[in-house]
Amino acid sequence: MLVYSCSGCSDVAQLANEAALRLDHAGVAEMSCIAGVGGGVPALVKTARSGRPIMAIDGCRLHCVLASLERVGVQPSEHVRLYERGYRKRRGLRYSEADAEHVVAELAERIAALDS
Repeated sequence: MLVYSCSGCSDVAQLANEAALRLDHAGVAEMSCIAGVGGGVPALVKTARSGRPIMAIDGCRLHCVLASLERVGVQPSEHVRLYERGYRKRRGLRYSEADAEHVVAELAERIAALDS
Protein backbone atom coordinates (compact mmCIF):
# COMPACT_ATOMS: atom_id res chain seq x y z
CA MET A 1 0.00 0.00 0.00
CA LEU A 2 1.16 3.52 -0.79
CA VAL A 3 0.77 6.11 1.93
CA TYR A 4 0.67 9.88 1.47
CA SER A 5 0.54 12.29 4.37
CA CYS A 6 0.01 15.88 5.22
CA SER A 7 3.18 17.62 6.39
CA GLY A 8 1.98 21.14 7.13
CA CYS A 9 3.04 23.46 9.94
CA SER A 10 0.71 22.34 12.75
CA ASP A 11 1.26 19.50 15.18
CA VAL A 12 -1.55 17.42 13.68
CA ALA A 13 0.03 17.80 10.23
CA GLN A 14 3.37 16.64 11.59
CA LEU A 15 1.60 13.78 13.39
CA ALA A 16 0.22 12.64 10.03
CA ASN A 17 3.69 12.82 8.51
CA GLU A 18 5.30 10.99 11.44
CA ALA A 19 2.73 8.21 11.20
CA ALA A 20 3.41 7.76 7.49
CA LEU A 21 7.18 7.73 8.07
CA ARG A 22 6.87 5.09 10.78
CA LEU A 23 4.60 2.92 8.64
CA ASP A 24 7.15 3.17 5.83
CA HIS A 25 10.16 2.45 8.04
CA ALA A 26 8.39 -0.56 9.57
CA GLY A 27 7.66 -1.98 6.12
CA VAL A 28 3.89 -1.75 6.66
CA ALA A 29 3.38 0.67 3.75
CA GLU A 30 5.45 2.59 1.23
CA MET A 31 5.43 6.34 1.72
CA SER A 32 5.53 8.52 -1.36
CA CYS A 33 5.81 12.29 -1.76
CA ILE A 34 2.52 14.21 -1.84
CA ALA A 35 4.34 17.49 -2.57
CA GLY A 36 5.67 15.95 -5.77
CA VAL A 37 2.21 14.74 -6.74
CA GLY A 38 0.72 18.18 -6.09
CA GLY A 39 3.60 19.78 -7.98
CA GLY A 40 3.07 17.54 -10.99
CA VAL A 41 6.48 15.80 -10.85
CA PRO A 42 6.06 13.14 -13.57
CA ALA A 43 7.68 10.19 -11.76
CA LEU A 44 5.70 10.84 -8.58
CA VAL A 45 2.42 11.34 -10.44
CA LYS A 46 3.08 8.03 -12.23
CA THR A 47 3.52 6.30 -8.86
CA ALA A 48 0.25 7.79 -7.59
CA ARG A 49 -1.54 6.65 -10.75
CA SER A 50 -0.06 3.13 -10.62
CA GLY A 51 -3.29 1.58 -9.41
CA ARG A 52 -1.83 0.48 -6.10
CA PRO A 53 -4.01 0.90 -3.01
CA ILE A 54 -3.47 4.29 -1.37
CA MET A 55 -3.96 5.55 2.16
CA ALA A 56 -4.16 9.35 2.33
CA ILE A 57 -3.58 10.82 5.81
CA ASP A 58 -4.87 14.36 6.30
CA GLY A 59 -4.44 16.20 9.57
CA CYS A 60 -7.14 18.84 9.23
CA ARG A 61 -10.29 19.76 7.33
CA LEU A 62 -8.37 21.34 4.44
CA HIS A 63 -7.70 17.84 3.03
CA CYS A 64 -4.52 18.88 1.19
CA VAL A 65 -3.48 15.26 0.58
CA LEU A 66 -6.85 14.34 -0.91
CA ALA A 67 -6.88 17.50 -3.06
CA SER A 68 -3.38 16.78 -4.38
CA LEU A 69 -4.35 13.24 -5.36
CA GLU A 70 -7.63 14.35 -6.93
CA ARG A 71 -5.72 16.96 -8.96
CA VAL A 72 -4.04 14.09 -10.83
CA GLY A 73 -7.19 11.97 -11.07
CA VAL A 74 -6.48 9.62 -8.17
CA GLN A 75 -8.88 8.55 -5.42
CA PRO A 76 -7.33 6.94 -2.34
CA SER A 77 -8.53 3.56 -1.12
CA GLU A 78 -8.63 4.99 2.39
CA HIS A 79 -8.83 8.64 3.48
CA VAL A 80 -7.76 9.09 7.10
CA ARG A 81 -8.78 12.35 8.77
CA LEU A 82 -6.94 12.81 12.05
CA TYR A 83 -9.22 15.66 13.11
CA GLU A 84 -12.10 13.16 13.14
CA ARG A 85 -10.14 11.15 15.70
CA GLY A 86 -10.00 14.10 18.10
CA TYR A 87 -6.67 15.61 17.04
CA ARG A 88 -6.67 19.39 16.58
CA LYS A 89 -4.32 21.93 15.02
CA ARG A 90 -2.05 23.48 17.60
CA ARG A 91 0.58 25.67 16.01
CA GLY A 92 3.83 25.96 17.90
CA LEU A 93 3.25 22.73 19.83
CA ARG A 94 4.38 19.17 19.19
CA TYR A 95 2.29 16.01 19.24
CA SER A 96 3.02 13.50 22.01
CA GLU A 97 4.86 10.23 21.55
CA ALA A 98 1.76 8.47 22.88
CA ASP A 99 -0.34 10.09 20.13
CA ALA A 100 2.17 9.01 17.48
CA GLU A 101 2.22 5.43 18.75
CA HIS A 102 -1.58 5.31 18.91
CA VAL A 103 -2.07 6.64 15.37
CA VAL A 104 0.59 4.32 13.92
CA ALA A 105 -0.94 1.27 15.61
CA GLU A 106 -4.43 2.19 14.44
CA LEU A 107 -3.32 2.78 10.85
CA ALA A 108 -1.18 -0.37 10.73
CA GLU A 109 -4.22 -2.35 11.85
CA ARG A 110 -6.35 -0.70 9.16
CA ILE A 111 -3.76 -1.44 6.47
CA ALA A 112 -3.60 -5.08 7.55
CA ALA A 113 -7.40 -5.32 7.30
CA LEU A 114 -7.38 -3.75 3.83
CA ASP A 115 -4.59 -6.05 2.64
CA SER A 116 -6.40 -9.22 3.74
